[in-house]
Amino acid sequence: MLLVQPARPGTPSRSRIGLAIAGGGPTGGMYELGALRALERAIEGLDLTRLEVYVGVSSGAFLAAGLANRLDTAAMCRVFLTGQSEVRFHPGLFLRPALAEYLRRAGHTPTLLLRWAGEALRDPGSASFGELLGHLGGAIPNGLFDNEGIERFLRRLFTSGGRSNDFRELERPLFVVAVDLDSGKTVRFGAPGWDDVPISRAVQASAALPGLYPPVCIRDHHFVDGALRRTMHASIALDRGVDLLLGINPFVPFDASGGGKRPAGMKRLAEGGLPLVLSQTFRTLLQSRVQVGLEKYARQYPDTDQLVMEPDEDDGEMFFTSVFSYRNRLKVCEYAFRSTLRDLHRRREQLAPLFARHGLRLRTELLDAGGLSILDGVGPERPRSATTARLHRALDLLQEQLAAESAPPPAARSRGRRPRRRLV
Repeated sequence: MLLVQPARPGTPSRSRIGLAIAGGGPTGGMYELGALRALERAIEGLDLTRLEVYVGVSSGAFLAAGLANRLDTAAMCRVFLTGQSEVRFHPGLFLRPALAEYLRRAGHTPTLLLRWAGEALRDPGSASFGELLGHLGGAIPNGLFDNEGIERFLRRLFTSGGRSNDFRELERPLFVVAVDLDSGKTVRFGAPGWDDVPISRAVQASAALPGLYPPVCIRDHHFVDGALRRTMHASIALDRGVDLLLGINPFVPFDASGGGKRPAGMKRLAEGGLPLVLSQTFRTLLQSRVQVGLEKYARQYPDTDQLVMEPDEDDGEMFFTSVFSYRNRLKVCEYAFRSTLRDLHRRREQLAPLFARHGLRLRTELLDAGGLSILDGVGPERPRSATTARLHRALDLLQEQLAAESAPPPAARSRGRRPRRRLV
């Protein structure tokens, strides 16, 4: 499903494109990878590794950080799907029990019990099971799973092949959003004052979903999932004056009132128990915030074309796939890839002039073709040394500088743009 908010007629374009990717757990990340791969294949002139700005939240931060580090969708398919990358990914990284957290909390239990017993002796009338549970709350772990392995994997990925784990060394601005647990305020890693935090650590913090992963401590602050405040945080990209915003939200509520596919024998979602009830509630909240945000952005940023990709509400492929199931990761990626191509094909008459305004073209020959797979064109990785990668990067920057010097002076619409590094 595509949500399209076109800019007001007559708005000029400098073809500055921004990307905002929401969270959604591992399965949501696989949907986002499939959608990004479809965009890269179907839109001529779109280079997802050279956009104006990247914004990532939770699982979306993994992909935004990869793209900003010049990892295209084919490279990320090799990392997360085929295993043909020099940096090997193991799905179990997301499901390792937080044993150290369990032991640390268990060590506090005797002290908490003694404290409760002391209060009960002083005031027997207050000794109740509810009071006991209140005291034992401090013994409950902050998260079920350990996310330190995720940070180590990302650190290896972003420090090999000429890539960087430093926000300040990236060619294009990247913002990874998390929430400060003690203040409830949003923090943008990559922004001044927070750009010295390693990218891998920032992504770990942004993906620390409360209850599943413990908060991540950075500078004596504890950070949790950035989606707690907003779903995509697309305003970060819009504030930088982009002409076209591409957004992805992998979580939408399932419309069980129609003929949507569901498990055999299930007539109502409540029959699936608490997990399905919570999932539907969570998805409804996330999507409603996206819709409210787009309506607000249409008024605040009337000169920006906005295109957001979401799963179809009557398709159970995403809803009934476990958020933490990596066994079906290729299946989810293929679903997202093909459904995004299908949506682009259905809306091609509306989208063609919108993309043309930004120097892009829909590849109708590809959209008309059938039987495409997300792994088409994803071959073995070609090893590149850090020196070769830096040379490619320098040549790209030189090409950009030459193009900028030969172009007419830019319009005044350049608010918030990060200065380019000069080649010396």
